[in-house]
Amino acid sequence: MTTLLQGMQMQLWLVWLYGFVLIAVSWYATQRLPPSSLELTRPRGLSHPLITIFSAPTAPGSDQTLAIRSWLALSPQITVVLFTQHPSFASAFGSRVLVDSTIDFTFLGTPFFHSMLEKSRLYTTDITVFVDPRTVLVPDLISTLNYAYELDRDWLLVASLLNVSYFPFRLDDAGEHWLREDGQRVRRQELQEMLGRHWQWSHCEEDRMLMAWNNRNLPLHNGVLPPFLYGKGFHNHWIINEAVFSEFRLVFDASRTISCFSVNYPEHRPEQPGRGSSVLEIDNRSWEDSGNSHLGALYGSMFFHEINYTGLVKLLNYEGKYIFTDITEDSVYPSACQTGSQWTRRVLRSLTKRKDVASAENVKSQNRILNCSLRDRLKSSGSLDFPFSLESLLSVTADKNKTVVLAVAGYSYKDMLMSWVCRLRLLQVTNFVICALDHETYQFSVLQDNLEHLGNGLCLDCSLFMVLNAQRNSKVYYGLSAILIVELHQMGLPVFHDPSAPRNISFDDCHFGTTCFQRVTKVKSRMVWTILKLGYNVLLSDVDVYWFGNPLPLLYSFRPGVLVAQSDEYNDSGPVNLPRRLNSGFYFARSDGSTVAAMEKVVKHAATSNLSEQPSFYDTLCGEGGSYRISDNRCVEPETNLTVHFLDRNLFPNGAYLNLWQKKNVKKTCMKKGCLVLHNNWISGRMNKLNRQVASGLWEYDTSRRMCLLR
Repeated sequence: MTTLLQGMQMQLWLVWLYGFVLIAVSWYATQRLPPSSLELTRPRGLSHPLITIFSAPTAPGSDQTLAIRSWLALSPQITVVLFTQHPSFASAFGSRVLVDSTIDFTFLGTPFFHSMLEKSRLYTTDITVFVDPRTVLVPDLISTLNYAYELDRDWLLVASLLNVSYFPFRLDDAGEHWLREDGQRVRRQELQEMLGRHWQWSHCEEDRMLMAWNNRNLPLHNGVLPPFLYGKGFHNHWIINEAVFSEFRLVFDASRTISCFSVNYPEHRPEQPGRGSSVLEIDNRSWEDSGNSHLGALYGSMFFHEINYTGLVKLLNYEGKYIFTDITEDSVYPSACQTGSQWTRRVLRSLTKRKDVASAENVKSQNRILNCSLRDRLKSSGSLDFPFSLESLLSVTADKNKTVVLAVAGYSYKDMLMSWVCRLRLLQVTNFVICALDHETYQFSVLQDNLEHLGNGLCLDCSLFMVLNAQRNSKVYYGLSAILIVELHQMGLPVFHDPSAPRNISFDDCHFGTTCFQRVTKVKSRMVWTILKLGYNVLLSDVDVYWFGNPLPLLYSFRPGVLVAQSDEYNDSGPVNLPRRLNSGFYFARSDGSTVAAMEKVVKHAATSNLSEQPSFYDTLCGEGGSYRISDNRCVEPETNLTVHFLDRNLFPNGAYLNLWQKKNVKKTCMKKGCLVLHNNWISGRMNKLNRQVASGLWEYDTSRRMCLLR
């Protein structure tokens, strides 16, 4: 027995020892594995960096097609992402070209640069490249990026753009080689020589330089990137300026090592105003360009501290080797700048340095360096005038049924408005227009980077709405309505101002039951009536109505001569059209004779009432005390013969019905019931309303980044 026990103990010890050895061997093998083998997103055996080129093309055109094909010809490791609302763009280029339409666009289809940049971070890539969609690239980009990728620090490179008046080459059918007109391949040296003979500078104000950076740990810059409109100027210069002053990355000019150009960049396009331009030329810029100019002045340090582009460290290819040169100090540095150090030139100075004045002078003599200043354009940013009347907005935004969704909002509800807009965009509802309410004047002024608070001392979102005039210390006076319109237009929203809107609208005390609320709500019925008379159907939706789905297909099922509205009845059962239960914050009105006549009666009744417009709606259309009711969910106004249909509360619940807002998971509960919308009413106070909606998760807007949440 003793021998048997000893044998079993020995076996147990051997099992334990064997297991320990296996664990040790596994641990050792794991430590010996190269890092790349643990990188699941990186293909095995790939020695060069993954490069993703991002751009936002306009309508398909031959110049853009040539550019995109040139990108794909650079390397099989290149992927192209096009931010566009035209998915057909990628069909001609194969699987390496992706279309992403999930970013924010204006109502005219212009993409937002900050949304593009934010979305680009979600793509797995070693190097990110942003380039204008008409820019042709040649192989020296790849060699430059491969070199930069080996630098042991975070970096941002920029390269200026050339306009080429003569380019007799084309890509072969496979998109791999450049060919002459006779079909013979073009040598790389021949291509470079031709570019050297037939180029001229692109206006730096066009903001079309190439930018590229490695994706490691650090952001490009400090602070918030404003909602620039892509391709409308300033955004690239702003990024470079902030990157230099933030000192997170090594920023250098690679214009001497990267050949990027456009062929006959549209000759019909008028010259961009720049340094020395007349005031008239600057005033004639488009509102989109002017909006970007305002944002460039409002955000960051560009207005006060603009960098000197000639002072950027230059990357050169000198006798086959890459070197950095600082022409401000006549210094040339070896390429091996991988060691860590304080910052840009301190980095370079900490390394072995040699004087090479001849080389530095040679760089100075070259025109191909960035030398731009936009300070004058920022200083010349006056008031923004938008070329959109109500009629023009309606013609652009209305759907095929001549229907628009109307929201009426004031400055205090602008974040809730943006969340509402983002939700509609996610649902692909684009036929909305916005009426800006506010008229109370607040005065803003900028002294250096400090804001002086005037008036009642309240500054609403000061960081966003500082308005600069031609002189730094001058004061510019804006009514709140004008400020809201500037913001909403720059956020890409089709907004107009009602000149008859009430003044002195309270910021925090304009909720249901207040005198301010009574005055403001009457604007809504008046604007609906105005739009109906212009021949458009209107779905009026308050911005505190959360849309789970698009209700328009259901609302279209009601015939002309029927106005459909949400019920404000809070009892779970019984009639939904009891007195004063017509909710004037969500209703659909067709542009027909009976509806227009009935809305006129509502507007006139509200004009003489001391109450809000909601009682005027009910008393006019359903009769005082409900005398025009014909069922539990309908009324008929006798003079106009307009039928009012109260919507099913299971599909269109108000804020008190079934206590939906008190549920643990509001969204899940509403989706299970089949809700199309949920009204965030029956709650007192703007902040209480806002907090309830944010806490419920029914929120779609990132207030810090000024963009819709990425879903």
